[in-house]
Amino acid sequence: MKTLIKLFFASAVILGVLNLAQAQNTKKEKRAAHEAAIKKMVDSVNFVFEANMAIPQRGESRQLTSEYDLKVVKDTVTAFLPYFGRAYLAPNPSETEGGIKFTSTNFIYQAKQKKNGSWDIFIKPKDNNISDWRDVQQLRLTISSDGYATLQVTSSNRDPISFYGYIKGGISH
Repeated sequence: MKTLIKLFFASAVILGVLNLAQAQNTKKEKRAAHEAAIKKMVDSVNFVFEANMAIPQRGESRQLTSEYDLKVVKDTVTAFLPYFGRAYLAPNPSETEGGIKFTSTNFIYQAKQKKNGSWDIFIKPKDNNISDWRDVQQLRLTISSDGYATLQVTSSNRDPISFYGYIKGGISH
C-alpha cells in the first residue's frame, strides 16, 4: 500500500511539473507574439497611443477619465491630448480650444529599438506654425516591449508634459 501511495505521489509531482512547464512555454509564446505585434506596429508606422495619465512639469499627475490619444500612421500624426501646465503665450480671446490638438502630414518619424526590446520614437512636425501658441516642437514616445508607453510633448510656448498609457493597433485603411 505504501508503494502505491509513493507511486501515486510521484506521478502527481511529475504531472504537476509537466503542466507548469507547459504553462511557462505558453506564457513565453504569448509574450513573444505580443512583442512581435508591437514591433510590427512600430515598423509599419501604424499605431495608437492611448493616454491614461497626464504628468505636467508643474503640479500633480492626473488620471485621465476621457479618451485621449495620439494616432500615428505613415502619412499623418493626429494628437488629441489634454494640457495641464504653464503657457508662456496666451491664446487669442476668441480661442476656446485647449489641449494638444493637431494633425500633421509633414513630419519626421524616427524609431530605434533598444537592447532590452523597448522602442524610442521621435516625431517632429515640420509644418509648425511658430505663431500658434500651442506649437508642438517634438513628440518622444518610449514603448516597452509589452506595450506600455510614455509620451513626452515639447512645445515652443508651453511647459513640457508627459503622458503614460499603452500602444494598441493602428488604423486600418
